[in-house]
Formats: sequence, structure tokens, C-alpha cells
Amino acid sequence: MEQETINTNHWYALRITYSREMALKEFLDAEGIGNFIPMHYDYIRKGEHRVRRLVPVVHNLIFIYSTRQRLDVIKKEQEYRLPMRYIMNAETRQPIVVPIKQMESFIAVAGTYDEQVVYLSPEEITLRKGMRVRINGGPFEGVEGVLMRVKNDRRVVVSIKGVMAVATHFIHPSLVTPIPEDALTDH
Repeated sequence: MEQETINTNHWYALRITYSREMALKEFLDAEGIGNFIPMHYDYIRKGEHRVRRLVPVVHNLIFIYSTRQRLDVIKKEQEYRLPMRYIMNAETRQPIVVPIKQMESFIAVAGTYDEQVVYLSPEEITLRKGMRVRINGGPFEGVEGVLMRVKNDRRVVVSIKGVMAVATHFIHPSLVTPIPEDALTDH
């Protein structure tokens, strides 16, 4: 791996065992390391009552913004308390690195906790084609993704290849602008 890449901050997708993603998030927050866990509201049973709680959408998944070198040190230091591993790109056999603009769009959608936001597996997304667009208004202004039909509505889908995707709620056509192929920012 090039020295520049190993010492440059990137967004990495990692798995942590035994649903300890919130403990890892707490550790990373204390260390001042950027991280993101896609969360949503869900109802859990507490005794005889149902309680609405903010919980991870996918257990064991966390995105971390750091250098590869620093992450490797953390992984080694925390291997018994918080065991984690990179999610690897099957073709290159390297850790998945998420482009910054793509991660910003993903966080803008997934970070709203909107109940109409839909999470999709990579398998659900690869079978569909759509137009690359940028949202020009509303709560998702600036988000870039693919306009497609999900659950009978037009939604903008932000996909992190090989990891997961998130779809906005219905987006009116007047709020989207096509992105020319030569202007794509997440490749």
C-alpha cells in the first residue's frame, strides 16, 4: 500500500463482533476519531412496556474516518476488548474505502432517523438501474445518489458498494438535477 494512502484519512467500513458497535463508538468518540453508525428508531420490549429506542440499523457495522495506520494500531490494541475487522473489497482484497462525498451523502440521509428512510442490502441495489442525481432542496439538499423506485416511490439511493444502501423518502422530481456522467464525484 502506498505511504500516502496509509497516512491519509479515509472512511473505512468495519465489522465489530458481538454487537459492540456502541462501545466502539464511545471509545472512538473519546479518542476524537470520526465515526458513524447508521441508526433508526425501533420498539423494544422492556418488561410489559414497548419502549422506542434509537438502535443500530445493522449490528456490528461502523464507519470510521481515520488513517489506515492509526486504525491498524487501534485494532491491535483493542483486539480482545473490541475485536474488529475491515470489510474487504472482494476484487482488490483491500479494505473498502468510501469516498468522502459519498459518505457525506450517506450520512445526510441515514443520519436523519426519518422513519420513511429505507435501508437496502447491496444485493437489492445491484439489480436496479437509475439516473445519477443531486438533490437541490429540502432536508436532503446536496445529497448525490441514484434516482430509482423503491417501495413504489421515487427515492434517491446512496449506496456504499458491498456494504449497504439507504434510500430517502419520496423526492419530488422538481428537487433533483441529473448529474452528467463526466461529473461524478464518488468514483
